[in-house]
Amino acid sequence: MNAAKRLEIFRKFHEDNPDPKTELAYSTPFELLIAVILSAQATDVSVNKATAKLYAVANTPQAIHALGVEGLSAYIKTIGLFNSKAKNVIETCRLLLENHGGEVPQTREALEALPGVGRKTANVVLNTAFRQLAMAVDTHIFRVSNRTGLAPGKDVVAVEKQLMKFVPKPYLLDAHHWLILHGRYVCQARKPRCGSCRIEDLCDYKDKTSDD
Repeated sequence: MNAAKRLEIFRKFHEDNPDPKTELAYSTPFELLIAVILSAQATDVSVNKATAKLYAVANTPQAIHALGVEGLSAYIKTIGLFNSKAKNVIETCRLLLENHGGEVPQTREALEALPGVGRKTANVVLNTAFRQLAMAVDTHIFRVSNRTGLAPGKDVVAVEKQLMKFVPKPYLLDAHHWLILHGRYVCQARKPRCGSCRIEDLCDYKDKTSDD
């Protein structure tokens, strides 16, 4: 795929959705961090349902830490892997209080030092909460990048580096959101909806479908 095609792909994404947002509900960087930790192997919808109840009661490191693992588990038990996630969140809150004055750090290294926070989660927080140039590659973005030919790579880190290199600079800050939404609703895993895809003519995928 050449630079002209990539530019046109993101021009169309921008035209259709000029201000893309995460589908996770949050109002502070801390709320986003916890939501992203909880979203691993879970849907945004299920996380939002749980955090709506949780954040109404506790939405700071101090308040959530005070709940303890059992108290937190009661709010997030509808989310997959809630036991391990509860332990990670409580420990993350403790570390935020002890090492960062209760604030969410703004570097990947500091974020990745928190339990339950890997490279993808760190990149989501850096990009979404702090508007830094970072590319969080999840299964949707990995699939779209390889299937379309936009930024092929053998693993998520390779795709991340390709995207950071090849996404046109004016669109780089919001590219993560456009790509995840495209993968979630159009370029779906089982059967892409090529018939209603705005970038079908720019995509290198060989086995296009007529589905819309």
